[in-house]
Amino acid sequence: MLLKIDFEISFTFAETTPVVLVTFLHPSRDATVRSPEQFSIQPQVPVSRFMDGFGNRCGRAVVPAGMVVFRNNAVVEDSGLPDLQVPNAPQSAVQDLPDSLLQFLLPSRYCEVDSELKELAWSQFKGTSPGWPRVQAVCDFVHRHIRFDYQQARPTRTALEAYRERVGVCRDYMHLAITLCRCLNIPARYCTGYLGDIGVPVQPSPMDFSAWFEVFLGGQWYSFDARNNIPRIGRVLMARGRDAADVAITTTFGVSQLQLFKVGTDIVKV
Repeated sequence: MLLKIDFEISFTFAETTPVVLVTFLHPSRDATVRSPEQFSIQPQVPVSRFMDGFGNRCGRAVVPAGMVVFRNNAVVEDSGLPDLQVPNAPQSAVQDLPDSLLQFLLPSRYCEVDSELKELAWSQFKGTSPGWPRVQAVCDFVHRHIRFDYQQARPTRTALEAYRERVGVCRDYMHLAITLCRCLNIPARYCTGYLGDIGVPVQPSPMDFSAWFEVFLGGQWYSFDARNNIPRIGRVLMARGRDAADVAITTTFGVSQLQLFKVGTDIVKV
């Protein structure tokens, strides 16, 4: 199955402004790219590329005052299979985890592991089997607990606030699920990318970049999605990090106003 992925995002800037971009496909998708990315900024400015500490492709640019448009598109091949399900995947003891994974057990900007959520996690999930069943129980809980509402989106909402307010968007579901997993000594990391309505009823809301999360079980990472809470087809990864702060699509070092935000994921061949 071939997927065309694309976006167009425009801002108005009050003055010349440095920008950091996490708008590119993740290196793990390289083998599946069938039509290379066509990233552009209008008006044209130089973009320097670099890899961040999480292995994500990033860019830096200095954009002029006024309207600036960021675009990208590519065609990638996808297996057409839903997220892998391994119900017997075991949980590793903390002392057996690779050193590089310890950061995914710790508190981060939006995931307050050192909060009342730790007590909640152990009281709520201590009776579940460690490993895949425990992570699925976390997803089931978060899926029921939070009500999805675009109108209630707030970029500063943390996992604890999402738990208390019981409303949010996909990133809030993932932050709460990630935090609860970390409280239970399960390494968890945040993912962002494209996810179209493939194999599910078409959603009436405009498409956005989607969030999901990955947990480390049985020696490898697996995808989970506390918002949709069903295996999905066609996830196209852009970036991974500790939480949404690490994978912001654009970070602007100055005053800007969002004008347009369009994202697309379409099947072009089966």
